[in-house]
Amino acid sequence: MGRVTVRRPVLRIRDGVRSERPDTLVSEEPLEVRVGGRPLTVTMRTPGNDFDLAAGFLVSEGVVRSPDQIAGIRYCAGATAEGTNTYNIVDVVLAPGVAAPDPSLERNFYTTSSCGLCGKASLDAVRTATTWSVADDPVRCPPEVLATLPDRLRNAQKVFDTTGGLHAAGLFTADGSMLYLREDVGRHNAVDKVIGAAVRAALLPLRETVLMVSGRASFELAQKALMAGIPVLAAVSAPSSLAVDLAADNGLTLVGFLRGDSMNVYAGAQRLVTDDRQGLLAR
Repeated sequence: MGRVTVRRPVLRIRDGVRSERPDTLVSEEPLEVRVGGRPLTVTMRTPGNDFDLAAGFLVSEGVVRSPDQIAGIRYCAGATAEGTNTYNIVDVVLAPGVAAPDPSLERNFYTTSSCGLCGKASLDAVRTATTWSVADDPVRCPPEVLATLPDRLRNAQKVFDTTGGLHAAGLFTADGSMLYLREDVGRHNAVDKVIGAAVRAALLPLRETVLMVSGRASFELAQKALMAGIPVLAAVSAPSSLAVDLAADNGLTLVGFLRGDSMNVYAGAQRLVTDDRQGLLAR
């Protein structure tokens, strides 16, 4: 399989002093996801947890909802000139009776590590119908619990410590216990890997959970949370306007700029309550 990190030479300049040394970088390689042998998408990702990534992507796109809808996932031959397998192609076999992906999903299927599904033709195409509603999810997540999640996420990142170049996504219970953590050069891939791990463990819908991401909260990440039945999405950086609109329209609690005990609640503030039932007001 592909390596998570690679070593490359680098010229360092510190206070005018030059030195040469190897540096550890996060790997970025293409992954082609096929369904039933037919190419569906290509994404730039960090190798590792590729089956989770493929399963999570199919959940995000509404193709599957449970592990019994996936008959199998395997690597396909993608040989180099030297004859070794690149492990950069996976094929998902759907269970009998599960409909193949809608042809409208077949865009030019290039998904970059930075912007996600930028090949979508229109906003309407992105607004995938959700399988589960999160509006009635009873989860309550006090601000003091949310405030602990960024550090818990950061402390669990192993590859970031050596590269400084990875996004992370973590799935937590309402009391702050971590269920899954995944790292990737692409924030959307990290989320798909988390969701894919959960669907392969038959945990969907992910009621009464919190999805914590290391970067910003985009429309796409809010959509992925909704497709997995996650009621709370928290990010250390800013949300986009469309992410806020999507959250408000669908009952998703959306928290941004979560740093220490400071945070902005853009939607679903009723879920952030203290023991004395005083709600946190976002300004």
